[in-house]
Amino acid sequence: MTNTVSTSDLTVVRPHPVRASAGAVATTVACVLPVFLLGGLAVQMGADLGFSPAGLGLAVAVYFGVSALASVPSGRLVERYGPALVARCGIVLAAGSMLAVAALARSYPALVGLLAVSAAANALGQLASNTALAQHVPARRQGLSFGVKQAAIPASTLLAGAAVPVFALTVGWRWAFVAAAGAALTTLPAVPRQLPGPARRTGAARAGRATMALVVLGAAATFAAAAANALGTFLVDSAAARGLPPGLAGLTLTMGGAVCLAARVGAGWSADRRDTGHVAVIAAMLVVGAAGLALLAWAGPVPLVAGVLLGFGLGWAWPGLMTFAVVRLHPQSPATATSITQTGVYAGGCLGPLSLGPLAAHLGYPAMWTTAAVAMLLAAALMLAGSRLLTADGGQGGVTRSDGVVPR
Repeated sequence: MTNTVSTSDLTVVRPHPVRASAGAVATTVACVLPVFLLGGLAVQMGADLGFSPAGLGLAVAVYFGVSALASVPSGRLVERYGPALVARCGIVLAAGSMLAVAALARSYPALVGLLAVSAAANALGQLASNTALAQHVPARRQGLSFGVKQAAIPASTLLAGAAVPVFALTVGWRWAFVAAAGAALTTLPAVPRQLPGPARRTGAARAGRATMALVVLGAAATFAAAAANALGTFLVDSAAARGLPPGLAGLTLTMGGAVCLAARVGAGWSADRRDTGHVAVIAAMLVVGAAGLALLAWAGPVPLVAGVLLGFGLGWAWPGLMTFAVVRLHPQSPATATSITQTGVYAGGCLGPLSLGPLAAHLGYPAMWTTAAVAMLLAAALMLAGSRLLTADGGQGGVTRSDGVVPR
């Protein structure tokens, strides 16, 4: 099933929303694969290239730091050249980076440099996918689409985990990067076609009026992502330090990942049933998520399980909902608008491990989890402030009707 778009010269077939959503998911996973592969293959790569867990944390921080720096320029490229071309460029860059890691990463500095290059692919793919969903999916279903796209990111860790027994323990970790590069290139046909018409330059100027609101939301995303990323980074070691067997500690992380995946999809599905108030809902989710992080500072299995459920289920389920809310208010410039908030997410992914890791080392995990909870509460307050600024903006970025048409 397809939709058509008529112009004065031709009739263009618009991809079906489900196919467009699948293409956005494929693009997102392909462009983020390098950093997940590094995490999944860290043991084998660390032994070969001589880096410790601290070195792994630094490499991941560099990756997200470069993603943050590349986010706004990537948004401008999407607005200028369209999401299809930029998505393909991101996929090719990610695949090329993984091939380069397989062939050229003979030292830790070389690995970090190549990973930094792949971070640009992450920014390109994320913003191209956001715009593709805004173009091809009706507004009444965009919440679910963005939720599924963001759920694909934690789900892609399954691919990295499968690479360990299939490649790393048989033919070596370098062949895992070669296979992942080939898999990334197979997603190129899934990229939705470019729609005809001029680039969305007018929308970019219109989005600039709400820059202050978007900057506040981006700052909120920085604190929220820094706190929430601590769950994936430190949960297992924290639980083991409290006396939990390593295997059971690992299972708590698996449980949290599954809860996060389901919550991101559920938050998107729920968003499609409301017309307003999405950012306020994110603030409420962060408050409950902060309570979950605070529970992790307490010893015992009950606080651990409750903290994981609340922390992952609400404290880390908001990225898709935030992207949906920003796109809904700025449908004519989705890449420009979401590039600002996405910068905050990436900055949090960079700063979180760099700041919370040393805190845990010097003062212990209870102090670290308490600090993370406070950061998430601050994020909730900033989300509310950003929500008020967006309301005051009065829809200057554009408002979509229920049929997905942008009023002019």
